[in-house]
Amino acid sequence: MILYTLKKTKHQQYLAQLAKLPQSISNFITLYTTKCFRTAILNKIASTKRYIYINSLYFEYDDAGKEILNALYKAKIIRPELDIKIIIDWHRAKRNRIGSSSNITNADWYYQMAITHPGLNISIFGVPINTCEILGILHLKGFIFDDTIIYSGASINNLYLQQHQRYRYDRYHILYNTQLATIMKEFIDQHLLSSPAIQRLDQAYHYNNSQIKKLIKQFRNNLKNCYYQLQNNATNEELSVTPLIGLGKKNELNKTIIHLMSSTEKKMTICTPYFNLPNILIKIINKLLHNSKKIEIIIGDKKANDFYSPPEKPFKIIHILPYLYEINLRKFISKLQYFVDNKQLTIRLWKNGENSYHLKGIWVDNNWQLITGSNLNPRAWNLDLENAILIHDPQNFLLKQKNKELKCIISNTYLIKQYKELENIHQYPIKIKKLIYRLRRIHIDKLIKYII
Repeated sequence: MILYTLKKTKHQQYLAQLAKLPQSISNFITLYTTKCFRTAILNKIASTKRYIYINSLYFEYDDAGKEILNALYKAKIIRPELDIKIIIDWHRAKRNRIGSSSNITNADWYYQMAITHPGLNISIFGVPINTCEILGILHLKGFIFDDTIIYSGASINNLYLQQHQRYRYDRYHILYNTQLATIMKEFIDQHLLSSPAIQRLDQAYHYNNSQIKKLIKQFRNNLKNCYYQLQNNATNEELSVTPLIGLGKKNELNKTIIHLMSSTEKKMTICTPYFNLPNILIKIINKLLHNSKKIEIIIGDKKANDFYSPPEKPFKIIHILPYLYEINLRKFISKLQYFVDNKQLTIRLWKNGENSYHLKGIWVDNNWQLITGSNLNPRAWNLDLENAILIHDPQNFLLKQKNKELKCIISNTYLIKQYKELENIHQYPIKIKKLIYRLRRIHIDKLIKYII
């Protein structure tokens, strides 16, 4: 117990020593619905005076994407001096969405919009985090509007913005904080857009992989040593925020997640859409449970996974993923059933009709929370460029917002009290079952879970 206390103190000291920025409580707003998120984006586009930086995995050629890009062009017409930059993953922009029948890629659409709006420069940049999509993507989050950050794990498309009936549920926060916005913008300017590996996607010609392969490798190596540059301007007794960014296994974001989880004194809550936690995080959860801490994990039901497809629809190999994640969860619960039984470990699955679940984040006691786009899986841990905002709330100023957000999330969940409540492989559709057995024989299932 003495050794555990010393280690806990070490983790708490790490968090205490992080550089922090003061955050006004009145300037921290939690949004609770997808529609409110969409409205907030459109309102900020219409009112921003100096610059708009949109960071997103993708900016889809669909109704929601058209609405946002049209709003950006309208803002540019009204305020020509407005600096608008869209920063998205290069590989994702150059291919169609899985299952799409369209011949027009997102990059094609960006160029079409540029030539139909001559003289209006809205720069759309494709960022290649690795030489191929499967080995690393731009997973940077946060829409920057002058002194305001709208932070969410969501990208731009019909589901994320609930353009029609269905939605993909995420977390949504607005932070009015000049220092935070400046630091996040400067990182993009200095470490992303300055690289010769970055491609303009709103132009007719793009280099191909082989032409810039060396530039991409150098760009990735440089990013592994890049951080948000900030000085400590807040005490450990006030509401504060710390922006974090990382690429590669031993980055600052990953280290902070480890220390954050390990510092739990009473209870930790985790949200992740894909139950495929890195081994180090599984070990921390085990250790916390054995030291009488409470853990709550909120995951998407298999059918609320964005890769899920009903058995009666055409089958693609990617549709196996929700089942692999469920297998992971079943094994996890079976090993820790004792802690589920004594109510130390709570497992909730989210499901709401045909909508999907994309929430990520960590809450530790009532003092800390992490808002992030990271899926807390091996891919996020090792391959992708991820970021987050760590919130320290020692006076519990945000407790009401925190409790309301969690209440909204939990309202569409159900408890798993026994690992046998989850389907096993024998109950899966025949195509899924056969493919899993085939992949297991050659150990490809482990590789798939590592890179997706």
